[in-house]
Amino acid sequence: MIDPRALRTFLAVCRANSISGGARLLNISQPSVSNAIAQLEQSVGAALFARSRSGISLTPEGEVLLRRAEAVDSLISGAEEELRLARAGVTGPLRVGGTPGALVSLLPDAVRRLEDKMGHFALHAVERPDHDLADMLHRGEIELAFVTTGLEEPPEGIEEITFAQDPFALVVGRRNDHLPAEVSLRDMMAKRWVLPEARGAFRRQIDALFMAAGVPVPQDVIRCDSLLTTKAMVRNSSRLTILPMKVAAAELSIGVLRAIAIREATFQRSIGIRKLKDARLSRLGEALLDIMIYSSKL
Repeated sequence: MIDPRALRTFLAVCRANSISGGARLLNISQPSVSNAIAQLEQSVGAALFARSRSGISLTPEGEVLLRRAEAVDSLISGAEEELRLARAGVTGPLRVGGTPGALVSLLPDAVRRLEDKMGHFALHAVERPDHDLADMLHRGEIELAFVTTGLEEPPEGIEEITFAQDPFALVVGRRNDHLPAEVSLRDMMAKRWVLPEARGAFRRQIDALFMAAGVPVPQDVIRCDSLLTTKAMVRNSSRLTILPMKVAAAELSIGVLRAIAIREATFQRSIGIRKLKDARLSRLGEALLDIMIYSSKL
């Protein structure tokens, strides 16, 4: 059986990238750390670190154990915070992550419904690129990842649930009031643009729209992954962008931005969540997921 204290020592060494650094993190002696690692290697029956003159590196067995150690550490930290919040009459915490567009499209309405059902609760939401979210799920840093769905098979051990579709539109500010209600991207190539930087699902879908129009992605472009900044630049200039309608809903509703139909937009963005298969969610996580499933059926 793996000693949880030895697992904590192992994690400290990994984070510090040295035995001595791990000892400093834990405020214990270096021989104590070395002994704990030796005992841990004996209990798992494998070397966890490859040692050389340049330092230490994880063996394949060490890489496997690191993922589990991070998940255990997140579980313990979460349990401590959950107990603290429970004493204050607050449910949680629930930690979620997601890409900016998926979060803004799904989370606000889900939180509103969650408030009616759960009362006081604590929720932490972080924005990350697609490629970081799977690792965060495996490490136990988040319970749910809000993402664009339906583009590719989820990574091993992760399942995907789609909740909504959201059409793409050309989004413009008042300086482009002269543009018609529908355009082809082919006719917009001389314009100036704001488009996403991160090479995730959102950018791939936007690139696919230009491909469907038979034109290259514009060169006169500001690359920006902040939705707030993107919308602000478009609102205050003659630049164009492409966004899902729900992402720009607030600005569209008050008329500071306008949505123009794109002739080549024959597909919609699917959005939903990813989570670990067969993972037991926290009470708050289960409540949020139930609300989203119920809302998607209305």
